[in-house]
Amino acid sequence: MDWATRWVLRWELSNTLDSSFCVEALERALSSGRQPEVFNTDQGSQFTSRAFTDVLIRKGISISMDGAGRAFDNIMVERLWRTVKYEDVYQKDYSTMSECRAGMERYFAYYNHTRRHSSLGRRTPATVYGANPSFVARVLLVEANDKLRIRTGAGGSGTTVSAVPASLRFASTGETSGQLRLEDLPPYSRKVSVQTKGTG
Repeated sequence: MDWATRWVLRWELSNTLDSSFCVEALERALSSGRQPEVFNTDQGSQFTSRAFTDVLIRKGISISMDGAGRAFDNIMVERLWRTVKYEDVYQKDYSTMSECRAGMERYFAYYNHTRRHSSLGRRTPATVYGANPSFVARVLLVEANDKLRIRTGAGGSGTTVSAVPASLRFASTGETSGQLRLEDLPPYSRKVSVQTKGTG
């Protein structure tokens, strides 16, 4: 994560403590062309391994690690994973790794390109970082909005099921004719409306 913009450069998922998946995520993040002066992690065995630290040393990046028992030293990443868990993982209750990976792909596309942060003046990480969504991110963002299915018909009692973009379904009240409430949808499926004040 780029701390200044909250942009999540890369992430990986593993159910082992092997360092290889962390090294892969690090190398992919550094391949973006931007290089940090300082790279911070906790003192987990993956991050203290030679395989991981050698990548940073070769690039001339200073290595910073949290003090023992000091979770606040890496508060940005701690908050990120808390947000991921509460906004996605706990709600979805994934049952397999492949299901979880697909869900996380959708969530991080939402997090980077749609979710606004008060610390960024209600802007998205992508806006502040200066990143455009990749083809994959665009597909995932559209998928999150388009694949919410609702019943149609007189009084909502019909049997036809249609996939309608979320932005077209929500009335100004934020609900869909009593059939699907806004609060029942995952956060990255909601239509977001933000008003900003003019500067002049």
